[in-house]
Amino acid sequence: MNEHQYSESFAAPDFKEAIVVASQGQRCGTFLLDIVFYFIFCFVLGVVLGITGLGNVTKNMNSTLFGFVTLYMYYASQEPFSGRTLGKRIAGTKAVNEDGSEMSFNQGLLRTLCRFIPFDAFSFLGGNGRPMGWHDKISKTKVISVRRK
Repeated sequence: MNEHQYSESFAAPDFKEAIVVASQGQRCGTFLLDIVFYFIFCFVLGVVLGITGLGNVTKNMNSTLFGFVTLYMYYASQEPFSGRTLGKRIAGTKAVNEDGSEMSFNQGLLRTLCRFIPFDAFSFLGGNGRPMGWHDKISKTKVISVRRK
């Protein structure tokens, strides 16, 4: 079973609610879902660029650079605002501060930038039931389960 950490609830100051760190399975599921949604995002972006006549703009662009830009757009358009991506919404997880409070916009952007560290996607493996990736450690955030039983 995952360790529980406690944080003040935002609704009632004297009520403590257990915050459960997301499991490795939830983190892996989120990652896989976000890959699928990222490819859908790229497909839609390509269609929009093609329809608007801007498809040639990407022809001369380095494909690796284009991949970095679109990946950044995918995460930076979601996570800094709500702590959640489409994958996190489906998996029932959310990125928050280390203490369980809402993360800041800048922390969300930093999490997104840290995803470009080589092998970051695998850094959450291990952790003895409390997976923490480099993008969590560097941005001082964690991913919690928000599913209600």
